[in-house]
Amino acid sequence: MNNSDTTLFSEKLEERVLLIRRVSKKTTGGNYVTFSALVAVGDGKNRVGIGLGRGLEVPQAINKALNYAKKHLLTIPVTNSSLPHQIKLKYKAALVLLKPAPLGTGLKVGSVARVILDLAGIHNVSGKIIGSRNQVVNTYAIVEALKLLRPRK
Repeated sequence: MNNSDTTLFSEKLEERVLLIRRVSKKTTGGNYVTFSALVAVGDGKNRVGIGLGRGLEVPQAINKALNYAKKHLLTIPVTNSSLPHQIKLKYKAALVLLKPAPLGTGLKVGSVARVILDLAGIHNVSGKIIGSRNQVVNTYAIVEALKLLRPRK
């Protein structure tokens, strides 16, 4: 194990389960039941990742999702604990609007966006998700919007 591997595991990531779904498939022998888990991880210092895992048991699905999220962390540019600029994105059925807010405003966004931005260490944002109530689609829409952010010059 080299030095870069130890730094990966030594950092403290906060984990939050966003959604657990019970999926039932009809087969000739009866029902085939699996579980799907949507998880977000973040270090509170501009890094966040999301993962979707499936398994026969809930803990197995959560562990798969956590492993995926930890391997696919995203670094977000932050200016004064807010976003550097406004972002508007259409992803599948969801339309995401995120705006920077002045210091002390807090997170004025709903659903999974609040959790993702909080895990990333962004504390002052105003925003809206329109068009979709599906939490999986909304989560991926927020992450795609965060990927489009560019640092201030």
